[in-house]
Amino acid sequence: MATRSVEITVLSAENLQSNRKPLKKNSFVTVRTDSPVTKEYRTAETDCEGGGPKWNEMIVMEVPAHAKNLIVEVQCQNGARPIGAASIPVTEFTGGWVPESYLHFLSYRLRDERGVRNGIVNISVRMKVEEGGTSSMYGRKLLSSGCASTSSQAKWGYPAVDNSAVATGVPVNWKSYSRVQY
Repeated sequence: MATRSVEITVLSAENLQSNRKPLKKNSFVTVRTDSPVTKEYRTAETDCEGGGPKWNEMIVMEVPAHAKNLIVEVQCQNGARPIGAASIPVTEFTGGWVPESYLHFLSYRLRDERGVRNGIVNISVRMKVEEGGTSSMYGRKLLSSGCASTSSQAKWGYPAVDNSAVATGVPVNWKSYSRVQY
């Protein structure tokens, strides 16, 4: 089974509540995929008082190629009570407009088992790609800077049709703008 290695750093959580009271300690995070044969990874419990729980803990996990979502779940008191969970699409951090080794900072709304909003979890995610290996995006070589490029110089943007140059810009629908008359 094909897998991809992913570095997930669970940073912190905000506005967590347990029984309508702010939750600030004795909590941990579990991370898994929606695949049925996946290990579950867990952070250490936080014991700090103050704002919200902060873990700043890195988890390296193998994500199956067929996995669609990462499930991040905050729990408290040794897993006896789930506080909230977020389902993060794998497409948020795989390929696309940026190199696969790009560091993504993501914040997702947590929902409890009834579907009610219960705080926010902050994480960072990076695909682990070997230096000098090829990116799945357009088969380009990866440089030490983590940028995908077709030459020895790093370029950002969307590759042109013949993959020899890079065009940077955002398409704009000019019909949606009103014309200014002087």
